[in-house]
Parts: sequence; C-alpha cells; structure tokens
Amino acid sequence: MNKLAVNFAGVDFKNPVIPASGTFGYGKEYEEFFDLSRLGGISVKGTTEKLRTGNLPPRIAETPSGMLNSVGLQNPGVDHFIAHELPYLMKKETVIIANMAGSTAEGYREVAEKLDKTDVPMIEVNISCPNVKAGGAAFGVSCEGAAQITKIVRAATKKPIMIKLSPNVTNIAEIAKAVEAEGADAVSLINTLLGMRIDIRTKRPILHNNVGGLSGPAVFPVAVRMVWQVANAVKIPVCGMGGISNWEDAVEMMMAGASTVQVGAALFNDPLAAVKIIDGLQKYVEDNHLNSITDIVGAVNPW
Repeated sequence: MNKLAVNFAGVDFKNPVIPASGTFGYGKEYEEFFDLSRLGGISVKGTTEKLRTGNLPPRIAETPSGMLNSVGLQNPGVDHFIAHELPYLMKKETVIIANMAGSTAEGYREVAEKLDKTDVPMIEVNISCPNVKAGGAAFGVSCEGAAQITKIVRAATKKPIMIKLSPNVTNIAEIAKAVEAEGADAVSLINTLLGMRIDIRTKRPILHNNVGGLSGPAVFPVAVRMVWQVANAVKIPVCGMGGISNWEDAVEMMMAGASTVQVGAALFNDPLAAVKIIDGLQKYVEDNHLNSITDIVGAVNPW
C-alpha cells in the first residue's frame, strides 16, 4: 500500500508533492538530477494564448530568506506547448498539471478550450500573477474578477480546474468561496506576495518592472495562515504552497488543511528539494504509524 497516495479533485497522485509552476519549466533540466516519475505531479510553466517574451531584465532579485521575480510569464504560447512540450511530459509517470494564464477573459477561454482537447489530467488557472502589469493580476484580487475567470474556464473545459489564488488581497477566504461557487474543483495558494527592492546607489528599483513576486521561506507563515483560512472556508481541496523548503514545512502545510503541496523557490537552492520532501514524508508516515498521509490533512487543533 502506498501511504503517500492522494486523490486530489478526482485525480490520483502517487504522493502529494508537486514542483510549482514557473520554477520547474517543463522538467527537462531537473531530469538530469532525478527521475521525474518520483514526483506526485508537475505544474508546468504557465501557458498563455500567444508567445510571451516576458519582462525586461533585471527580473530576479535576492531578498532576505527569499527572492523577488518579475519574469512576466515568459512562455512559447499554448499551441507550441501542446505540439512540442506536452507530448514529452505525458510520457512521464506523474500527473501533469497544465498551468495557464491570460491577459483577457477571452485569452483564458482560448487557452482552456485548447487544453481541453489534450490528455492533460488537470488545469491550474493562474488568476494572480503579481509581476504582469495587466490582466491576471487584476482578475485575482476581487471576488468578482476571480469568479468571472473561473466561470469562463469552467465552461471551456470538462477537466478538473484548480484556481491559483493571490495573497495580495484583503480576504482570501472570500475569493476562494467565490471560485468554488463558479465550479472550481480545487484551489492552490499562495501565489507570490508583491514586493520591491531598491538599489541605494542608483536610487532605482532593482527589478526593471519595479515590483515583483516574493517567494521563499520568508512567505511561509503567511502561506500557512492563508491555507488554514481557505481550508476552513471551502469544501473543495486545497493545494498549499509558499516557502515550503523541507518535509517539516510540507507536514505543517498539510496540517493547516492542504491535501497536496507545491515546492517552488526551494528548487533553486537545491534541485533535489522535492524528492527529499517525498522521502521525509515517507519516513514521517512510517515513524508515526499513519495509515495514510491524508490522516494529517487539516489536523491542526487551534487553541
């Protein structure tokens, strides 16, 4: 019996650990370090309706306990992804999650309709990228915008859809409930927090885009809090992410209410971070005599 197995939004994962979109590309570089079949799933580089060249550099900045990125959803577009990247990915013995984004409501619809015709088992919908000057960043910060995109994508595909939520909001639980009401099968959170660094010598922002998304260990406590709030507000499953660096972090995130977890910035520090987390979870299950890793989901007992 595989005690790490998880059924998430109707899709079977061999374990709950998933490299986060934007940090893992299409997996080819990481395949030099480990067999991709060890992963529970892969959330691939975000896909848009057309090719995007991304933001101008500099677009990465180091911060205490994390990093800022302003890559700007650079990707070859949905047609290229389906023709040239997806066939390679679908040969891997892991769940492929197609992450998608758009600048307009029609863009979201177009990408979802095209992905619906593929064999990809799940779609993650990014409504919350903070380093894109228009489009997705606006959709994710209100209940109305989040619900609008969820409704459009839901109508465009029969596949399970997971809506990726922004932490740059006043009440993330209300936004989670809004996307649940429009047919989301799951939610993932948190996307990066909006941040900024300034070069005190030039008096210019370090990032050419001025601001970018903060990720890494610095955001972990915020992510745990928001996952806990959302898990207690909706009935659909939650995928937790934001600063997870080791198996202990993954356990904490799952106790807060996440059924699966995504690992992002930690992969830049250690390409083996995801598989080390899987190994740690396996040992944790055995040491604590659990029947399943799902036994710890939402197990936190608030005071």
